[in-house]
Formats: sequence, C-alpha cells, structure tokens
Amino acid sequence: MTETTNAVSVTRRIPATAKRLFAVLADPARHPEIDGSGMVRAALSAEPVREVGGSFVMAMHNDEMGDYEMTNHVVAYEEDREIAWEPVMSAASREEDVADVGVPAHHRWGFTLVPEGADLTVVTETFDCTESPEWLQHAVRGGTRWVDAMAATLEKLAAVAAPADEP
Repeated sequence: MTETTNAVSVTRRIPATAKRLFAVLADPARHPEIDGSGMVRAALSAEPVREVGGSFVMAMHNDEMGDYEMTNHVVAYEEDREIAWEPVMSAASREEDVADVGVPAHHRWGFTLVPEGADLTVVTETFDCTESPEWLQHAVRGGTRWVDAMAATLEKLAAVAAPADEP
C-alpha cells in the first residue's frame, strides 16, 4: 500500500493482459463482480466507459446509508492504461442524505495498468480525497478506510480476468 495525505493506493501484479483487465474496469456491468467493499449492487448504465466526460450510474448499498445511487463522472481515460471517476450521489433512500444528492464530494477512484511482459500487468487502484471536504476526509480516515476493500477488489479483478483454462 502507498499512502499520502488523503490518498491511498493498493498495487497487485495480475497474470492477465492490460487489455483484458481494462475491459472489465471500463464495463460498469462488471463492477459488482470485482467490488471488494460489498457496496456495489448493480450497474444502471448499460454502456462501457469510452472517454473522459462520460458517466455511468451504479446502484449502491451500505448499512449506514441504505440504498443509494452514484453517478460516476469519468475524469481519466487512456485505453488499456488508466481509468478514473469522481462519484456524485444521484439518489438517496435516507432523508438526511437527500440534501447531498448532486453535490460533488471531490473524491476520485482510479486504476492504472502497467504491462510487464506479455501476460502480466501491474494494477494500482487509488482512492484520492485530497480535494474533499474535511468531514469526508475524516469519515474515510484519509482513504485508509478503503485499503482492505481495495486489496479485495484487485484480488477479485485477478480472478475475473484470469484466462480461461483451455481443454
């Protein structure tokens, strides 16, 4: 794990091509399969991410907030190398969260992929709340709250992207 003030990263070498891994990361429908937090329920957007400026919506759930939706605005996209988004709550089930719908919290989730040979890729997931309000930085402990979930996400990504056994 790499940690700076209000940004954390987890890295894993995955025996798969960057192309295969990126295809999973760019497809919101695949995110529930790889989510290590247990909060991602379903993609409400059907299309894979294709460019900066695009967005995708995810149905989410956690014990504190209940059901909610996040619209993820794509802020970095380089095919087979980097993808990142900034989530904004777009629907909330708790009355106390309704005021935050549509308000950017200025945090970012991202993945970088660096090929190492033909079938090995170094994948780094980063959560950055450097520009977030102080209350959010405190709530997520500068991002360290997510480190275990990020490691689990990379483990699941490795399992999903593993080449199928050939007969």
